[in-house]
Amino acid sequence: MAKPSLRQLEYLVVLAATLNFRKAAAEAHVSQPTLSGQISELERRLGLALFERSRHSVKLTPMGKTVADRARQLLKDVDDLCELARSAGTGLGGVIRLGVPPTLGPYLLPHVVPELHGAYPDLKLYVREEPPRILERSLAEGLHDLLLTTTPVIAGDFTTRDLFREPLLVGLAQDHPLAGRGRIRIKDLAGQSVLALGAGHRLYEQVQQMAESFGAKLLSDYEGTSLATLRQMVGMGMGLSFFPALYVQSEMTNDRQVLAMRLADHSPDRTVGLVWRKGSPREADFQFVAAAVDRVVRRRFRKILTPL
Repeated sequence: MAKPSLRQLEYLVVLAATLNFRKAAAEAHVSQPTLSGQISELERRLGLALFERSRHSVKLTPMGKTVADRARQLLKDVDDLCELARSAGTGLGGVIRLGVPPTLGPYLLPHVVPELHGAYPDLKLYVREEPPRILERSLAEGLHDLLLTTTPVIAGDFTTRDLFREPLLVGLAQDHPLAGRGRIRIKDLAGQSVLALGAGHRLYEQVQQMAESFGAKLLSDYEGTSLATLRQMVGMGMGLSFFPALYVQSEMTNDRQVLAMRLADHSPDRTVGLVWRKGSPREADFQFVAAAVDRVVRRRFRKILTPL
């Protein structure tokens, strides 16, 4: 049986995304008959019907979806190999598509990106911020090469390298009854109202667990869409919350409305690391990125972060 060509797999992935022969042909820069013929030839070579066709619609068959997902991954691996070959002997180069959660990226990457650019000027880093669950799905689908995110990541066939631990501090309004104390203990949080980011953020899950453990009440009706929104709600006296140390140092140092304090008898934190698809041919490149992040953490943030 003849094997599918890479071009046929590319046509499959485009058609699977658009489900429209005219649009797929335009995206692939070929004529519609050419694309249609290559898809038919691919189905013949595989001995499978990949699409259900009618006069008004195109749908993936169940096996077609499986094959398209696999083709997307194979094409991404080929791209990785090409990037690896282009950068061979010249150090880290090419393009890396990096995904980061919005609770981390804006406060760490401004320090990491210059470090990477200075050490590897041929590297192009494309960054996209999304909630962790979306990041993980995008990594599995080949839309990202690498994630800088909180770990562990349970779903997906991924490799993880943990880089550092980041403390979580209690945030409360300056006029909150607990703000006048020299320190806050776990028992002081019992019965307190706690605010969190919306579901889909791993920080939400962590705050939810801490609220239950501390005997506090999580206010699910008042979920923040960002750390900035969450801080505004805390400043209005709607409840307490927990903020990552990098965000506190970057955005809350001179805040007159919200105070950030460490728990005196407990040190909640989150672990941050790099995550990539297992078996990626660019693993050595990702280790260079890990080393750059580690240098930034040790040089700039050694007072608030714990390298691993």
